[in-house]
Amino acid sequence: MTTTELRQKYLEFFKSKGHAIIPSASLLPENDPTTLFTSSGMQPLIPYLLGEKHPHGRRLCDSQKSFRTQDIDEVGDNRHTTFFEMLGNWSLGDYFKKEQIPWIYEFVTKTIGLDPRRLYVTCFRGFGNIPKDENAASLWVKEFTRDGVEAKVVDFSEKQGMSGGRIFYYDETKNWWSRSGVPSAMPVGEPGGPDAEMFWDFGEKLGWHEKSEWKDAPCHVNCDCGRFLEIGNSVFMEYQKIADGFAPLSQKNVDFGGGLERLAAAAQDTPDIFCIDLFKEAIKTLERISTKKYFGEEFENPGVVKYLKNKISGDDFEDVRHSFRVILDHVRAAVFLISDGALPNNKDQGYFTRRLIRRSVWHGHKLQIFGQLVCPEIAQTFIEVYKDNYPELENKKKSIIESIREEEEKFYKTLKNGSTKFHELVKAAKIGHKQQIDTKEAFDLYQSYGFPVELTQELAAEEGLAVATAGFQEEFEKHQKVSRAGAEQKFKGGLADASVETARLHTATHLLHAALRKVLGTHVEQKGSNITVERLRFDFSHPEKMTEEQKKQVEDLVNEAIAKDLPVTIEEMSVDEAKAKGAIGLFGDKYGERVKVYTVGDPASPFSGEICGGPHVEHTGELGHFEIKKEEAISAGVRRIKATLSLVQFT
Repeated sequence: MTTTELRQKYLEFFKSKGHAIIPSASLLPENDPTTLFTSSGMQPLIPYLLGEKHPHGRRLCDSQKSFRTQDIDEVGDNRHTTFFEMLGNWSLGDYFKKEQIPWIYEFVTKTIGLDPRRLYVTCFRGFGNIPKDENAASLWVKEFTRDGVEAKVVDFSEKQGMSGGRIFYYDETKNWWSRSGVPSAMPVGEPGGPDAEMFWDFGEKLGWHEKSEWKDAPCHVNCDCGRFLEIGNSVFMEYQKIADGFAPLSQKNVDFGGGLERLAAAAQDTPDIFCIDLFKEAIKTLERISTKKYFGEEFENPGVVKYLKNKISGDDFEDVRHSFRVILDHVRAAVFLISDGALPNNKDQGYFTRRLIRRSVWHGHKLQIFGQLVCPEIAQTFIEVYKDNYPELENKKKSIIESIREEEEKFYKTLKNGSTKFHELVKAAKIGHKQQIDTKEAFDLYQSYGFPVELTQELAAEEGLAVATAGFQEEFEKHQKVSRAGAEQKFKGGLADASVETARLHTATHLLHAALRKVLGTHVEQKGSNITVERLRFDFSHPEKMTEEQKKQVEDLVNEAIAKDLPVTIEEMSVDEAKAKGAIGLFGDKYGERVKVYTVGDPASPFSGEICGGPHVEHTGELGHFEIKKEEAISAGVRRIKATLSLVQFT
């Protein structure tokens, strides 16, 4: 079964169970100040999990594009990726455990044909006054038993081993799900709940545990030795964090998420995700460019990555595979990020797109790819693979490829500048009779010029110098902490403080969008937005810097609309009806059959009309005074406005 077939079978299966198929949301979240990227299927559905009515009903399913920055440094093994598709099905206060567990068991064992004897499940052990999920465990026992599979329930397998078990209890660090992680880390207002996770067994005889760093620990399904792979997670979202603990949500929800690539790896029975069909053509292309081999036990020119010898496993072949995986993952992620508007730059989401491309180039260097661009051809293969399911990739192919090409060429120039700095350090070291390059000097090459420490070590060795790396990791961790602190400050906030302030600022983006189109022209389209409790940020298409007069005109139009205290109304309709009414769509044609249209002003002659799903005020007079604080370019043809609302209200 190909990955495309698996995706389609999943959607058809849940459609047969009364679910509406909804399109994937953008990787760049709207109305969520807590994060830069859509990292799970549930993220765009938070308002509906909290009780808001969804235009497509109470049963939904989709395949959601997802991107997780925290996995960037993990990529290179056989299972981690930064970009992935999350197959999801939701019950918004409709069905619960007794329907979800039999359905998902039926899908994996009957529809895609996974052997239930190689399937294992984990359930929630309990936390505080939230009880052990014995109900979920008993439902799983029933499903396995029906197929003649013994289903013993075991607790504390992480200490005692599997003990012949099929279903295992784990604590809140493993079997609780919220966007914030464990219950103690959840902010007030955040929803979450216990979950039941499915694991696929690639086989004990392969000796995964014996080869791993966990070889002396008990073998269990949540060990990372490689034998077991998590393929799906049914979250029973029934709690919401309050100031002194947890309260029941107004509705009990089901939120299932199954990694498409991981399910495909199980269905195709390969423990290496990069061996599934999605990556086949990209691997062939990279093999041709690099003259190295990903498959088999031999590759041409052994020993080419000599400076990394013994770093991973002592096997040069594994070094090559590591670099292949990084390039394959990172280029695929960059293709989807650029398509959704995260063009490579040094700010916000674009910073990560840039980082992905530059890491790909560096790993191309490890593969001794010189004098040839690495990323554009790989990107082309992924566009071809995904174009039927994501036609926007084909429509934007030229701009995607060009953005990747430009960034790779820029990085080569950066490396050239870094080389100049490196040779200055070498010269200074030799004049000073030093035998090595200091840690801080090596870190500056990394931070300022993009030089990975391995490259510094390789070049230094050619000059007869060592590199002091004892404190490099400490410098790197300090840099990460500063970056995280800055991100937490920049994107602080969340559901608890979004009910009023975010509604005001989000409504203001509708007025801003309409005003920009009136002042600059109808070519203006939203390219992204972000809202914190302090300000709104709005990205839009426009080829040149706005004049002071244009900014003043936009401000005046917005404030005039606020002063009139215009009503904000909502109506559900089809996409065609919305377009016929002149409503603006934020993300092209990627909508379901029915949408919500928010109208500001008289519906017969509105100030603004947009297809949207975020929080809004009921009258514009609630907004206060609008002021543009900054207008700037973030990439070719895309501008950014940062604006605020004062607490002064019009009466």
